[in-house]
Amino acid sequence: MLGAATTFNALLQELQQIWIDIGETEAEKDRMLIELEIECLEVYRRKVDEAANAKACLHQSVAAKEAELATLLASLGDLTIHSAINVEKKASSLKGQLMIVTPLVEDLKLKKEERIKQFADIKGQVEIINGEILGYSQITKTVNLEEQDLSARKLSEYQSHLRSLQKEKSQRISKVLAYVNEVHLLCSILGLDFGKTVSAVHPSLHDTSLERATNISDITLEGLENAILKLKTERKVRFQKLKDIVTSLYDLWNIMDTTREEKRNFSRITSVIRLTEAEMVEPGALSTETIQQATQEVERLNKLKASRMKELVMKRRAELEEICFKMHMEPDPNTAIDKSNAMIDSGLVDPGELLANIEAQISKVSKEALSRKEIMDRIDRWLSACEEENWLEDYNLDSTRFSGGRSAHINLKRAERARITIKKIPAIVDNLICKTVTWEDDKKQPFLYDGARLVKILEEYKLSRLQKEEEKKLLKVIYNICFLISFYEEYLFGIKLIQLIVVIMIIKMILICGDKISCISKG
Repeated sequence: MLGAATTFNALLQELQQIWIDIGETEAEKDRMLIELEIECLEVYRRKVDEAANAKACLHQSVAAKEAELATLLASLGDLTIHSAINVEKKASSLKGQLMIVTPLVEDLKLKKEERIKQFADIKGQVEIINGEILGYSQITKTVNLEEQDLSARKLSEYQSHLRSLQKEKSQRISKVLAYVNEVHLLCSILGLDFGKTVSAVHPSLHDTSLERATNISDITLEGLENAILKLKTERKVRFQKLKDIVTSLYDLWNIMDTTREEKRNFSRITSVIRLTEAEMVEPGALSTETIQQATQEVERLNKLKASRMKELVMKRRAELEEICFKMHMEPDPNTAIDKSNAMIDSGLVDPGELLANIEAQISKVSKEALSRKEIMDRIDRWLSACEEENWLEDYNLDSTRFSGGRSAHINLKRAERARITIKKIPAIVDNLICKTVTWEDDKKQPFLYDGARLVKILEEYKLSRLQKEEEKKLLKVIYNICFLISFYEEYLFGIKLIQLIVVIMIIKMILICGDKISCISKG
């Protein structure tokens, strides 16, 4: 600007010098200067107008870009960029603002196109999974790309929805596979056609080709659940049927004395007794062939049993007597071996009915034996204590019991244990009587031991034991008196007087003890 002003002054001076040389008047000089100023103003005005038009165009361009930018930002949901641009606009010219906004608009356009592709991909996956869940056989993508809201929040919502659908699909696939595996296991156990069973629910469950995906719809899941329920019901029916057959088979084996070799042929079938329904997982374990095989064996043994019925009756009666002998019970005399033989030979009774009667008696006796077990254990303990008491009495009468040797030491230890046990006998007997009375009250029948009532046996034992203890006390008193006789004879009185006194005392003691024993016997 300083150079331009210097040039302008020089030209003005040069012009004034020319006017002086020409001889222009002052009025002419002023007029020409005014014209010169007017022409300069017009040039400035034209330049100002051009600059104003350029500014307006820039304003319009910036406004258009800002509107486009605002639309993109609103669609993408990114407001942080807009606030940063406003800060930069305050400190920049229009051209600077246009240079800032234009690349941002281009970047956002690319970002919008990429975001539209993401939405389209997610929506496509959502439609496919929805179709699989709903069970559509043909799934077509019909994605609407006219999405106004392309924000990251909206994209996140779509992605979250897609993840939830993918999770549901994964769960459904796992559930279908679990159901199919369970159907396969049940069909294997029952000997049924697995492919036919699952194909009835949906063909894709058995078709393993890649062209057909496994159907995971609610209808398929419901169909599999119903198939499993039906198979489990069939398994339960067959399991109970086979169990009943095997129970009959075991009974017949026990009756017929079947050898281990013959039983081993049916070891696979008889495992149903040891296992629960859920533990039966061997293929074909509950097939119709297996059940038919067991049924045929039972029928064969039933025919064989008919020809050996008399022998079986004798055998089962012997078993009944053995159980009764072990538990000190009396078997039913009506089915004794001699009577049973006579009835079968005379034809008065059917051997099958007689055998059933004995079987019922064995069942009844076995059940009663189980209820008697606790009392029988206490009886064994009582009898064992009585044996120890008898041994201790013999041991006390042995004059050589204190002789040296290992056996003497062992017997001494046993004697100590026997004395402890003998002290417990009264409590054992009382407790046994209490238990027996309780048993009798519960069963509404007497507890018989070898045909006699146990309570009566125990009461008699208590009485005899009490009498025995009184006798022991009497003998001990007599022994003490005899000891006093020998002592006083030597030191105090004459022999005849002391003997007379002692005899009187012995007679009194005998009378007192005799009265006590008679009272106990009456009680």
